[in-house]
Amino acid sequence: MQIQKNISIKQFNTFGVDVKANLFVELKNENFLNELFSSVNEIPNRFILGGGSNVLFTKDFNGIIIKNLLPGIEKIGEDNNFVFIKTGAGVNWHKLVKYSIKNNYWGIENLSLIPGTVGAAPIQNIGAYGQELKNVFHQLETFDLQNNQFKTFAKDECKFGYRDSIFKKEFKNRFLITSVTLKLSKKEDAILTYQPVKEEIDRLKINKPSISQISEIICNIRRSKLPDPNKLGNAGSFFKNPEITEKKYLELKKANNDIKGFKTENNKYKISAGWLIEKCGWKGKRVGDVSSFEKQALVLVNVGKATGKDILDFAESIKEIVKVKFGIELKEEINIV
Repeated sequence: MQIQKNISIKQFNTFGVDVKANLFVELKNENFLNELFSSVNEIPNRFILGGGSNVLFTKDFNGIIIKNLLPGIEKIGEDNNFVFIKTGAGVNWHKLVKYSIKNNYWGIENLSLIPGTVGAAPIQNIGAYGQELKNVFHQLETFDLQNNQFKTFAKDECKFGYRDSIFKKEFKNRFLITSVTLKLSKKEDAILTYQPVKEEIDRLKINKPSISQISEIICNIRRSKLPDPNKLGNAGSFFKNPEITEKKYLELKKANNDIKGFKTENNKYKISAGWLIEKCGWKGKRVGDVSSFEKQALVLVNVGKATGKDILDFAESIKEIVKVKFGIELKEEINIV
């Protein structure tokens, strides 16, 4: 295990922001965790990095960045209905999705093509097209960088919320996730509630879509509306879809028949942040080398050599105009460092 100094991390974040890390290390084997603890114990400022697809670096990082590359996918248990799949935190998320599809394990096919690593998935509680990680989550294993010991977290201990978990709050950058175990279904468990997915299935005249067909449809939808970070720097959805009261929703609906939203389990309404931004006239808007993506206003893109501060300033402008026009405060989905 080699700690590098003063290294550019442009290639390690999908925004393509060119900042430097004072110290940088790649973790490829759990056997090096004790050595890692000894190395970082006296360094207060740490950041655990997965695929770099949900983070915005606004300045050089004065501390150590730990790039999690822990490998491996294995089946560790099963019964008649379910299978338990343990995956190294450094594994590419879509690689795990493809593994599950190949073996006909249901539960994460709607999460196809989400960028990032398996270890980052529970931190963010990733979700898309009607599925959410917490619904198939069993447990995860971690290494405590504060106390030099391993700890396993069960589902309830992770405190999952909407694009949220305990690892984004009080345990942020303290526990390094080493593996994640999911409980996937052996039996067909298709979730086809998302309207564009249903429309595509109808268009293709598929009576009973297979797990691979669902994944392919999801991938095509994502490619049609989201930019490829290899070609245009971005981190996917920049903001969370806000929740508002029923009273507020009805007020908005009265003035805007095309409002995009739905009722949640707690009797509130979740509305589209992209719709709010578009209604403010910021869809496709560009300032310097930062713009809102022309096909999806919720996605901010680096169209040239934007700095992290440029992107953050652009995001703050969006938050301000949405608050003024609608009285709604947008919150970032991505991590800002």
